[in-house]
Amino acid sequence: MEERILLSGKEMPQQWYNILVDLPTPLSPPLNPATGQPIKPEELYPIFPKALIAQEVSTERWIEIPDEVAAIYRMWRPSPLCRARRLEKALGTKAQIWYKNESVSPAGSHKPNTAIAQAYYNKAEGIKRLATETGAGQWGSALALGCQFFGLKCTVYMVKVSYQQKPYRRIMMETWGAEVYPSPTNLTEAGRRVLAEDPESPGSLGIAISEAVEDAAKHPDTNYSLGSVLNHVCLHQTIVGLEAKKQMEMAGFYPDFIIGCIGGGSNFAGLAFPFVPDKIKKGKSSLRIIAVEPKACPSVTRGKFAYDFGDTAGLTPLLKMFTLGHRFVPPPVHAGGLRYHGMAPLVSHLVKEGIVEPRAYHQKEVFEAGLLFARSEGIIPAPETNHAIKAAIDEAMTCTEEKIILFNLSGHGNLDLSAYDAYLSGKMEDYALSEEVLARTLATVKE
Repeated sequence: MEERILLSGKEMPQQWYNILVDLPTPLSPPLNPATGQPIKPEELYPIFPKALIAQEVSTERWIEIPDEVAAIYRMWRPSPLCRARRLEKALGTKAQIWYKNESVSPAGSHKPNTAIAQAYYNKAEGIKRLATETGAGQWGSALALGCQFFGLKCTVYMVKVSYQQKPYRRIMMETWGAEVYPSPTNLTEAGRRVLAEDPESPGSLGIAISEAVEDAAKHPDTNYSLGSVLNHVCLHQTIVGLEAKKQMEMAGFYPDFIIGCIGGGSNFAGLAFPFVPDKIKKGKSSLRIIAVEPKACPSVTRGKFAYDFGDTAGLTPLLKMFTLGHRFVPPPVHAGGLRYHGMAPLVSHLVKEGIVEPRAYHQKEVFEAGLLFARSEGIIPAPETNHAIKAAIDEAMTCTEEKIILFNLSGHGNLDLSAYDAYLSGKMEDYALSEEVLARTLATVKE
């Protein structure tokens, strides 16, 4: 059997898949926090282009990928589907382990799938600059790339602990023309409030989102751009799963397990969503879809399912999601892209419906899994991806017969070597929330 299944450029999907149409129950709408009523599209015009707002609530199952976006996608897409045969041998498992390799993009992750689209739609509506946040830097670098391709300026508020841990991500963003600031900053009211309370704050995605939203709202030529969580972001990522389905059909098999890491939910959604209708409508009820998060930031496994702000300052609409509370600042784990207090409403909804299984791991155990993958397959995975690899390994070791495991290798870790250095030198800490801290943070979430 082939170890790499490839599609030609002509076989790349021409549409994104909108899972909103196929949900078993309706998704709870975002609310205006001032009125408590479903937010109106025009209320989002100050920070998002109209085309993306339309995609956020679209009732069309398939949405065309613009030619200009597809042309850039084809620089690296379709991405390969690969079998981790050497990992299988190292484990002595009967399972087949396959991964969709999204690390082949110029930015080294799945993030350009939506960054390119968002830059395109903003450019089309006359926007001159995009403001955003980034955790580990994967999203910030992808948006910097997208803005460079479409002639937009880009401002990135990078979570301070990641800014310090991952200097080469900052350099990558600056190479592609972005200006990058360690968040919280003194540049925004939201940042100044955080620094007044805690001058040594390590930052969080929630804080950085607040700064970017405030920046966009104050400048007419600037929009806000989000790399995860929202429906239109998950939509753009479905090209990953659509390709994977086609590649698996070519090989003549279907997965028994689909696995991805979750912080805001975008890479998991991208791989898993195109398979969800099979599980709920087409007799694939045995398919297991597993979403993996860090125990240091267990929004889905230990959070509340409730309406909450997507940012720390309370500038965003209220989203129905699993959350640890928008004021929660996670411990400084190396998987910076998973340090988010909430979860995409679509992913949260599917967990609540029992379609997606959530799981959480400690930091050291996911790096142990990532190291084994690197030493057997040769690719150094991103710290975030290590969570998916750990779950894939665990499931493979329980297989008493041949099963097909598919996970999303959402990015490489070539710029995360300080994290591997911490693990290899024995200096890496494990973080988990105490019951006291968890109770305190959940008490801030209103049902």
